[in-house]
Amino acid sequence: MSSYETDAMVSQYAEFHYGPSALNVPNFPKAMADLAIDFHRLHGNGHKARALDLGCATGRSTFELAKAFEHVIGVDFSALFIQVGARLQQTGTVRYTLPDEGELVTYHEHTLAELDLADTANKVEFWQGDACNLKELFTGFDLVLAANLIDRLYAPRRFLESVASRLNPGGLLVLSSPYTWLEEYTKRSEWIGGFKKDGESYTTLDGLKDILGERFELVDVPQAVPFVIRETRRKHQYTESEVTVWKLKA
Repeated sequence: MSSYETDAMVSQYAEFHYGPSALNVPNFPKAMADLAIDFHRLHGNGHKARALDLGCATGRSTFELAKAFEHVIGVDFSALFIQVGARLQQTGTVRYTLPDEGELVTYHEHTLAELDLADTANKVEFWQGDACNLKELFTGFDLVLAANLIDRLYAPRRFLESVASRLNPGGLLVLSSPYTWLEEYTKRSEWIGGFKKDGESYTTLDGLKDILGERFELVDVPQAVPFVIRETRRKHQYTESEVTVWKLKA
C-alpha cells in the first residue's frame, strides 16, 4: 500500500486485525481462525480444501485460515474493508493512522511476514458481498466462519437458513457474536433472539438452535471469546463474543 489508510473505521479495524494485542486480550480474528481450525480438526469432515470467511472485514482471519486450508475466500459487505485485505495480499503491507489524543495521530505499519502469514497470500481471495444474498459461486466449502456477523445483518434468519447450501457434507459453521441487537442494523422483527417469547426469555442461542437445528448439530458447548477495539490511545471497547459450532448433518 503506497499511502496510509486514514478512514477512521478502516484504520480502527486494520489495528483490530493486524495491530498488537490490547489490554492483554489476544487478537480476536486470529483467535477465531485458530478456534475454527481446531474445531475442524476435531469435528470436521476431514477435508481442508476450502473455507469461507464471512464478514471478514480487513481480512486477518482469512489469512489465518489459509494456514490450514488450501483456499480461503473472504467476503465482506464493505468495499473499503475488502480493499485492505486485497492490498495486503498484493503488497504484503498495511499502513494506517490512528487517533492518539485530540487532533494528534500516530502512524502504523504491519506486514504479513511479521505475522507469519506471508505464505498464505497466494491461497486467499477477497470479494465484496452480502451475506444475506450471496452469489451462487460461494458454495462447496468445508468450513464457514462468520465472526461477529449475525447481529449486524439486516436478515440474519435468511442467512442462517441458507448457509447449509454453502457447505460440503459434514462441513462446519463457526459462529460468534456478542448478540448486541440494534435496530440501526437489524429491524426488531428480524432479531432471532434477545426478547420475550410466550412470556419467557428467548435468547439468541435459543433462536440459533431453532433455526439451525433441522440441518445442523451443535457439536460443542458455547464459549466466550473476548475482543478489544482501540478507539484512542487511552480508550478501548471491551466485548465478549459467544462462539458456537455447528456441523452439517449427513
